[in-house]
Amino acid sequence: MSASAVLTGASSGQADTGEQAWLDALRATATLRAAVLTRPTTRDEEWRFTDLSPFAQTAFAPALGASSLELDDIAEFAIEEAQTRLVFVDGIYASGLSTLKADEGIVVTDLQTALLQHAQTIQAHLGNHAAIDSAYFAAQNTAALDDAAILIVHRDSAIVAPIHVLFIATQKDVVSFPRCLIVAESGSSVTVIEDYVVLYQPRWQEEAHFTNAVTEIALADSARMTHIRLQREGNWALHIGLCAVSLGRASNYESVSVALGARISRVNVDVVHDGEGATCTLDGLAMIGGRQLADTHTFVDHAKAHGISRQLHKCIAGGSAHAVFNGKVMVRPGAQKIDARQSNRNLLLSGKAHIDTKPQLEIFASDVKCTHGATVGQLDPDEVFYLQSRGLSEAAARNLLTYAFGAEIIERIPVASVKRQLAQKVLEQTSGQP
Repeated sequence: MSASAVLTGASSGQADTGEQAWLDALRATATLRAAVLTRPTTRDEEWRFTDLSPFAQTAFAPALGASSLELDDIAEFAIEEAQTRLVFVDGIYASGLSTLKADEGIVVTDLQTALLQHAQTIQAHLGNHAAIDSAYFAAQNTAALDDAAILIVHRDSAIVAPIHVLFIATQKDVVSFPRCLIVAESGSSVTVIEDYVVLYQPRWQEEAHFTNAVTEIALADSARMTHIRLQREGNWALHIGLCAVSLGRASNYESVSVALGARISRVNVDVVHDGEGATCTLDGLAMIGGRQLADTHTFVDHAKAHGISRQLHKCIAGGSAHAVFNGKVMVRPGAQKIDARQSNRNLLLSGKAHIDTKPQLEIFASDVKCTHGATVGQLDPDEVFYLQSRGLSEAAARNLLTYAFGAEIIERIPVASVKRQLAQKVLEQTSGQP
């Protein structure tokens, strides 16, 4: 998985105008960084539990063209509450599959279209939140930046219906570079569903694809956002993701992240409290089995005073699966009156599954309330016995308790149809666990 195998430059269709010179410069800088940086290995402290060697010999390459999908082909991924949907197929914007509803309060479109009228806003944020200096995969994503999902919520606009951004993988041995930029101006509110799915051909069900995703989110003062991130790609996929969030004064960011797919998935979530009184809630669920690996790294940076952060991340691992959680909360000097709570709860379903967890606190202020904790365990035999005494088989009792463990996170999603879809998926995976 060499840099030359996955790096691409700007497409030939990209206009070389003065207005877009900054975009060319951003790509050029990222290309240089990607050439200098090396692919992470288990010798790197931050990647010591994430072994990418199963994909080392796979020659991923960008898609030469998007698959010919019809609306009926993606009907199963529809979210009934979402009136607006952006669709990207193998990293390529699919206008025919997208549904863009006119709304004066928000701009939802692809990068090339958004640059025509919103270049100044895009330039102020694109590439400015996701650091590429030391992040190998983020540098690759930025070097390949040709299109992106752009959402700009105008000042004091309350967008009621959720926005669905759907990334579909359809081709084996293909690398795609999904990119999202979400800017919520002062006093605005929005719900965004960032969704990664797969439509494989049956004949290559066990072949791999590579998703290298970067999302940048900027909330201005008093802005509010609910962010639902769904990763339900194939069991043989490689998924690397970075979500970088900047919070303005008194803003509120609520995130629910669910990972149910991929042979190897690694997601970094970096949230910076750039304004006083900002609040963030990070909830997550990774449910894996077989030989899957799911690695979640979070970093909540309380750079300003009076901030609040809450985090609950759960992992369910069966088979020979390996789940990893590394959560760091930092309180900067002078950031007083911080209230931060972090919890990681993990469930092992087999003797071969294992979980590595590392919650961290780094505090450089004196007047704060910060707690963290982690648990790793198995199903309670007494609870299993209780359900058996009520007529359930042992397998049904174990499945029900496992489902209930994961459903706590699913219930926090405020979109009813998404909640139903995921509940069904979790129930199916629970029933299939050894």
